[in-house]
Amino acid sequence: MAWVLLLIAGLFEIVWALGLKYTDGFTRLWPTVGTLVAMTISVWLLGMAVKSLPVGTAYAVWTGIGAVGTVIFGIILLGDPVNAPRLICVGLILAGVAGLKLVTV
Repeated sequence: MAWVLLLIAGLFEIVWALGLKYTDGFTRLWPTVGTLVAMTISVWLLGMAVKSLPVGTAYAVWTGIGAVGTVIFGIILLGDPVNAPRLICVGLILAGVAGLKLVTV
């Protein structure tokens, strides 16, 4: 169950990271509210997950999900650049996240 909570926390991290773009420096009310709600949920779920997962593993997986998801959705939604070195780095992050999941009991 902790891994499911961690996955959901990572998905909310993607939401708030992308939401930052739409807050326009926290000057737009509703995007700011949505971003702050997503941040709160994400950190709360991370806190629930670390009750039974090693904190270092959970934090690395959480940030990895957020980083990879934000890059992917940045490409799809915001027109962020796509190039081989960038995609290789995303693959390395995915490999690290998968590795941490495999070695954590």
